[in-house]
Amino acid sequence: MAALAIARLELLRLFSTKRGWIATIAFLLVWTLIIRYIIYPAADWLSSPDTGPLADLLLGSIGLEGISRWPSAEIALYWVLSLYLLPFFCIMIAADQIASDKARGTLRYITLRASRSNVFFGRFIGQAFIQFLLIAATLFSVVALVAFRSPDRLSGVLETLPMVVTNVFIVLLPYIALMALVSVLAKSARQATLFAVIGWILVSLIVAWVQSQYGPFALLDWVLPGSQISTLIKMSGWQTLELAAVPLLHTVVLLVLGWWAMQRCDL
Repeated sequence: MAALAIARLELLRLFSTKRGWIATIAFLLVWTLIIRYIIYPAADWLSSPDTGPLADLLLGSIGLEGISRWPSAEIALYWVLSLYLLPFFCIMIAADQIASDKARGTLRYITLRASRSNVFFGRFIGQAFIQFLLIAATLFSVVALVAFRSPDRLSGVLETLPMVVTNVFIVLLPYIALMALVSVLAKSARQATLFAVIGWILVSLIVAWVQSQYGPFALLDWVLPGSQISTLIKMSGWQTLELAAVPLLHTVVLLVLGWWAMQRCDL
């Protein structure tokens, strides 16, 4: 119960601080630009009878032929963009789970009323719920666009919503867990983001070196969070959950590491 109470406070903190409002408004503005200048014109081009065959050929050449199996071009474009862009936004928004409280010394007082485990997992759950709301908001904007432009395709799009929400949310979970881990180690949200980027680059370089010197090892292709995305964007329907074990395993491993670091960090 303590973890859930902290999760609720994490959600309230987003809308009660200047930084939270700035991050939310910035995200909404950027997404509005994506809708207006990427999804809207690209959906027109993909749906046009004149460019349809050419679009299928080009998408097939880069491995995105699965897009044509979606009920509308708008939701297909959302599928691709959300899998690549939302993790980037997630890293920025979820960066300050522990760091600032630890730097100010307030974390010491919080742990007088709740255990370190409750604080760590409560903040993670709160951030997961925030990310779920962002997924819902962005997806609603795409559904509204389909309803305005192609109402005859709306029913097909609505049928795909549970699958899209489930998959995108699962994809974001390891990124939230990653930021929970680095936030314990960092002294600020900016430093946590920097740690995440540096760690990502180092692990990528190490994996690439091992693969080139001693590989290939198929298992190493799945080491980094998001490693399944390039395969996932080619899929559609509930078969996409065949890859769900990869991000869920990443999430568990990162949460265990973060929990271990939380138990041993100096408050």
